[in-house]
Amino acid sequence: MFDPEWEEGCSGCTGYANAIADLSLLSERDTTFALVSRAPSAKLEAYQASKGWNILWYSSFGSDFNYDFHVTLDASVQPIEYNYRAKAQMARPIEGEEHGLSVFLRDGANVYHTYSTYARGTEALTDTYQLLDTTPYGRQEDFEVFPTGWPQKPTYG
Repeated sequence: MFDPEWEEGCSGCTGYANAIADLSLLSERDTTFALVSRAPSAKLEAYQASKGWNILWYSSFGSDFNYDFHVTLDASVQPIEYNYRAKAQMARPIEGEEHGLSVFLRDGANVYHTYSTYARGTEALTDTYQLLDTTPYGRQEDFEVFPTGWPQKPTYG
């Protein structure tokens, strides 16, 4: 979401964080949602303030956390794996910062990694993409091609 060299967060991850709604039900269930990025805390805090977010956001700067959970991909640190695929299995090789969701359970002093999902597996956590998918122009990604003659004549007038 935020490489240490960047001056602002990834636009896709920023949109995702903007779409996160009220998380109070989580705390009522002794559950915490937090963002983790490699940028130093000062950069994260400044960006968070500029966006008006009140989501917990931790810096993993100087640690292996993002590499361990396969969201920072750098073959000089460890073999590249993303979305449960090795680099050789990927349709296109990727490096750098990617997004993912990991879930942990704390039991006393022990912390267990219980779940991870990557790429489009994270989309179900907000409604934005599901809502866009129902519209005529969909996600409006740069690679999408719209049908010739669209939109058609108005249905209601």
